[in-house]
Amino acid sequence: MSAQNPAPEPTGLPPSHPTVDLTNCDREPIHKLGAVQSYGCLVVLSADWIVLHASANVKSFLGWEAADMPGRPLSEMLPHASLSKLRAKLSGLLHADATARLIDVDLFGDGRSFDASIHRSGRSIIAEFEFKTDAAPDRDDLGSVQALVHRIAAHGTFGEKLDQAVRGLKLLSGFDRVMVYRFAEDGAGEVVAEARERSMEPFLGLRYPASDIPQQARQLYTRNLLRLIADVDAVPSPLLPETDPTGEKPDLSLAVTRAVSPIHLEYLRNMGVGASMSVSLLRRGKLWGLMACHHMSPHYIDFEKRTAIELFAQLFSYELAQHEAEVERADMLRAQALHDKVIGRVSDGEALLDVFPEFAEEVETHIPHDGIAIYCGGEYRALGRAPTEDEFAGLARFLNTAPLSQVYSVQDIAAVHPPAAHFADRAVGMLALPISRTPRDYIVLFRGEVAQQVTWAGNPEKPVEATGPNGLRLTPRKSFEAWRQKVMGQSAPWTESEVRLAEALRTTLLEVVLKITDQANIESRRSREQQELLIAELNHRVRNILNLIRGLISQTRTDQDTVDSYISSLNGRIQSLARAHDQLTRQDWSAISLRELVEVEVRAFLTGAENRVTIAGSTPFLSPAAYSSMALVFHELVTNSVKYGALSDEGGHVAIDLARTPDGALQIHWEETGGPTVRAPTRRGFGSAIVERTIPHELQGTAQVAFRVTGLVADFTIPAKHVGGDAEPGDAAADPGGGEGLPDRPLHGHGLVVEDSMIIALDATDMMRDLGCDEVEVASSCSEALDLLESRQDHAAAIVDVNLGEETSAPVAARLSELGIPFLLATGYGETDSIRETFPGVPIVQKPYSTDALRAAFAAILSSKH
Repeated sequence: MSAQNPAPEPTGLPPSHPTVDLTNCDREPIHKLGAVQSYGCLVVLSADWIVLHASANVKSFLGWEAADMPGRPLSEMLPHASLSKLRAKLSGLLHADATARLIDVDLFGDGRSFDASIHRSGRSIIAEFEFKTDAAPDRDDLGSVQALVHRIAAHGTFGEKLDQAVRGLKLLSGFDRVMVYRFAEDGAGEVVAEARERSMEPFLGLRYPASDIPQQARQLYTRNLLRLIADVDAVPSPLLPETDPTGEKPDLSLAVTRAVSPIHLEYLRNMGVGASMSVSLLRRGKLWGLMACHHMSPHYIDFEKRTAIELFAQLFSYELAQHEAEVERADMLRAQALHDKVIGRVSDGEALLDVFPEFAEEVETHIPHDGIAIYCGGEYRALGRAPTEDEFAGLARFLNTAPLSQVYSVQDIAAVHPPAAHFADRAVGMLALPISRTPRDYIVLFRGEVAQQVTWAGNPEKPVEATGPNGLRLTPRKSFEAWRQKVMGQSAPWTESEVRLAEALRTTLLEVVLKITDQANIESRRSREQQELLIAELNHRVRNILNLIRGLISQTRTDQDTVDSYISSLNGRIQSLARAHDQLTRQDWSAISLRELVEVEVRAFLTGAENRVTIAGSTPFLSPAAYSSMALVFHELVTNSVKYGALSDEGGHVAIDLARTPDGALQIHWEETGGPTVRAPTRRGFGSAIVERTIPHELQGTAQVAFRVTGLVADFTIPAKHVGGDAEPGDAAADPGGGEGLPDRPLHGHGLVVEDSMIIALDATDMMRDLGCDEVEVASSCSEALDLLESRQDHAAAIVDVNLGEETSAPVAARLSELGIPFLLATGYGETDSIRETFPGVPIVQKPYSTDALRAAFAAILSSKH
């Protein structure tokens, strides 16, 4: 490619053609390759801000005549304030491919807003301008990007992260189809994730030959991370004049509004695509893949949103790198385990050849293979499907030509070592580990043939057609049907993880053979230090628990008359703490409902008669510290009542009233009635101490206990710092066990989520799929939801957010009711009475809701319809 001409565009996704010299594209007319797309204008400046070139559409954007601009200083065209902003941005360009951006700039001081980009190109400066078309005051593209990246980070597997990325980018960009296209080591590619409209043909899983995206285009993708074609049929605007006074054409490689290759546009038209966008994904400075977007009609995204999308792609690249790093760390742990076993075996004085069967067995658990062989000190041994000693002798000579300091893997041995065809019935792929320097010794893993079916996006051997005045030129396909090829004579591929593990194993074996143990000693010492740290922390926690148990044992003993009563009291208190701890750990050590604590304690003593204890008032949440303390207090109150108080008599009753004070503290009133006559105890034991002293001592609250003739009365106050918000008793979110005993997947068919927050909508979509929906549509506004309901009226269920930005979802709820589609209303506000009045009988879930809460609410509404 000429240094003064833009690089040819890649032929798109998913094209299919053989390798062709695309430099003929450089001889296309400048108005096709050196021009500007219709959504922007471009000005080329010399270092002293003299205009050298301007795009022909500059008048429609900036009010200038392009033909009159060359040779004029920019100071005659822009206000001083705008020039100062451009110069300030230009001074911050510290590396060759740096680009400065200005968003929402009043370029002429007349109230018109522009987005601008400025960068250096050789000795010139290129400035590009776009009209600011979206002035929505509540727009927050960067906030959406941040939330989307957090969501991707929360998903564990590689496939889940890719799926979340394409779904999120589709919602963020508005394109009909978003794909992740990943490059293999040989340059070929595959669509590994896709989000699309239902009516579109799927591309997921299709593969493409390396020639689909020429090398010069790949290099450009590492420099210019985002390319938008807003309208494939738009007429590009040429630069005037075509050359500067020295006869040179401008290099527009990094121009964001540069027009693209007519070959690529022809290809997109053949696909029926009206607009496209590609975003680069880099890994360690190299092109890992692309996020490719297609739209069936023209689709413009302004510069501000494209900047946010480019940032998202960079952050997503970091997330992929983090995921790969985590995989590598897991491989290192596996390698360390294998290392320890091998070192442990050989350190006993046994030679590697002697323990080879046991060694092979260990390797099999980490790297699957069909055969394994060792060649060490001139001796050869093999297990499973492997070459004979004579056959391996020739293979060893071939391996001696491979690099010494790394493992060597291949899926088709005969392709690199033709004599291997003689043992292809046993082994066709190998992973070789050199385990010495001189002489060359090896451990080699073998795999047999595995026939594979590869699905290509068209025939990868499609011939080149000779067309055009410049000879051979790519003719884009007009058919996009999948083309399947059966691949024979190859083994299953050796994965990156397996190769990394083999490399770690090779290092270990070199230690064994060469008696290098220093690193092993360092790792052993580091492991011991970590173990000692873990033991010290565990010892600290165990001692705290033992001190607590010892205190319970000691104090319980002082107020018990018999061994049986002592054991019973001690066991009850320990079980109470255990139940509280179980509830805390089940909720990830977060705040838990006080009502749940009381109900769990009552169920432990009054199975089948829980209605003798009533709880009235608010349903507060307690902090973990307060929860553990209150578990002991309520345990003592319940057990005392069961033994001596109201609950010891079949007619007795306990009333618990909960109320919040103006300062947020919680008041608890416990009153027993209907039981035997109560007398104040002559002495106070440990149980009384727990009831009367725990809250003042540990929570800095108050406790008062009165032994009335009609029954025990107690009043407690818990400070506001230990008390969380209240949950509405009627809301599904207030019932942490709402999903127990219900069908796992009560839904089926198609679902609908109406939610204006992209991240919450994605969460709700996942939950509805978990509950049985095979497909879930998302709408962010009433109009969009109503359109979906008109186009498709067979939805099985829906979740509707009550508040959608500046509107409510009442019209959507009314339409769902007319269609008889079961739905839930979701709200992030605590007040739900007005919602219940408007939609009586419709379940309401409080945000943030869980899958269990949705399961309980849907199960309730579906059961009521039968």
